[in-house]
Amino acid sequence: MKSADKYAERRFDRSTEEDIDTRVLETIPFEYAGSPTDVAYETEEFTCVCPWTGLPDFGRVTIKYRPDRNLIELKSLKYYLMSFRNVGIIQEHAVNRVLRDLVNLIDPLSMTVEADYRERGGIKGRASAGYTRPLGD
Repeated sequence: MKSADKYAERRFDRSTEEDIDTRVLETIPFEYAGSPTDVAYETEEFTCVCPWTGLPDFGRVTIKYRPDRNLIELKSLKYYLMSFRNVGIIQEHAVNRVLRDLVNLIDPLSMTVEADYRERGGIKGRASAGYTRPLGD
């Protein structure tokens, strides 16, 4: 008789967070520094995988920020987000990792990263993480 859980040993290849490619990220100067401008980027093509099973998580990621002196160069952002494709990372950690990497890149006045994941196993997930630069910085 076969094991009751025939999927217990089934896993798919996956990468670690070390494979998230922050080196590809680039900035461009924001020529209207001091002007309160809100920027939003959204993609329906964000993919990462479950760190335990390797099964894919698909979602819409929205990045909203108020720049100070730099903007995120979009082509580099696309390549950066694509580098999550085979990374084993839980949904809540993914939004925090994107937030941390992008805040480190452009030092915005504020930023929010939201992810709305498609249903898997009967559960739909949403996660968001935010940053506001401390006053005086």
